[in-house]
Amino acid sequence: MHADELRALQAPIKERYRSEPKAAYITLKANGTLDDSNIACKVETGRSLAVAGLHPATGGSGLELCSGDMLLEALVACAGVTMKAVAIALDIPLKSGKVSAEGDLDFRGTLGVGKDAPVGFAQIRLRFDLGADAPQEKLDQLLKLTERYCIVYQTIKSGSPVDVKLARI
Repeated sequence: MHADELRALQAPIKERYRSEPKAAYITLKANGTLDDSNIACKVETGRSLAVAGLHPATGGSGLELCSGDMLLEALVACAGVTMKAVAIALDIPLKSGKVSAEGDLDFRGTLGVGKDAPVGFAQIRLRFDLGADAPQEKLDQLLKLTERYCIVYQTIKSGSPVDVKLARI
């Protein structure tokens, strides 16, 4: 896809959102079902069913997906798609590219072993390895705009509020 094709694709969408700001507000959803016999949750991904379970560091078998890994995978996916779209919009040809994320966890926190140990990632590192002939200033702009427009990155960075409820069924 070229920059003009991307602009043509997004122009009517952007115009609609400018004239009808409420049309841009969309609720994304994720659903899962608790497994009846295992410590697992079956998550509907839209393409298939993903079964998430305990990480081996907390007693899991390693056969199910780890939700921490899934968070990092969502970050990689969103950042990669965002970077590709921004590169097209800026007319920066990318010969190749890899995106990776890694995060540090202290599993004492989630297991309740150490009250001083945090629950959650202490740090996440997102890395882009690109093959591109563009000048460094253009690559710096590419990175800056990727950070700015990546939904998952911005959500993690800003610590969006999460409303939690429990209901009987």
